[in-house]
Amino acid sequence: MKLVVFDMDGTLIDSQEFILMAMRYAFDKAGYPAPDKADVLSIVGLSLDKAVAQLLPGLSPAENARAVDLYRASFIELRETMGERAGAPLYPGARAALARLHAVDEILLGVATGKARRGLDHAYDQHKIGHYFETSQTADTHPSKPHPAMLHQALRETGVEAARAIMVGDTEFDMEMGRAAGFKTIGVSWGYHPVSRLAAADVIIDDFAELDDALAQLWS
Repeated sequence: MKLVVFDMDGTLIDSQEFILMAMRYAFDKAGYPAPDKADVLSIVGLSLDKAVAQLLPGLSPAENARAVDLYRASFIELRETMGERAGAPLYPGARAALARLHAVDEILLGVATGKARRGLDHAYDQHKIGHYFETSQTADTHPSKPHPAMLHQALRETGVEAARAIMVGDTEFDMEMGRAAGFKTIGVSWGYHPVSRLAAADVIIDDFAELDDALAQLWS
């Protein structure tokens, strides 16, 4: 068996505008200056406590925890207020790529995301893609990327060996996590980190149409 694990934000779905809105809303409530777009996108994929610590490095642990709680509350509040407008679209070709891979008997699919379980479930419900994944790992039950715990658990749940597993993501955190777990790695150029930060990737692709060939190359 083979395993392909996908990151979510910046890889399968484009959630940057809603993340930016929620972060700025939370920072305003906390009385901090609004973070720059580039700074916010640079920390997507990290657990919230680590993300806030990078955006506001001078905070005490209690202040960091308050900012994290405000972000979570802001995210939920905005989603409830905006309804369908809060949705994050799938990237072009993402659904077709998942369907193609899912149809191959020896390939299992998974997700390893910095989202909490609630956020991942919302993405699954919005796009009706949850059935594609054999394993789903989230930040609320694991250490932050690039720690390999999420990928180790994915291997345990699927029974696949690390040598037959590939991590697909858009950030250097995904690439470092994959390498730490013994996975091969595929970086995508359309996400939130520039390609210059994906140096640890074994392969970089510019379109989901290139994914199948990249996987075949790494498995060969």
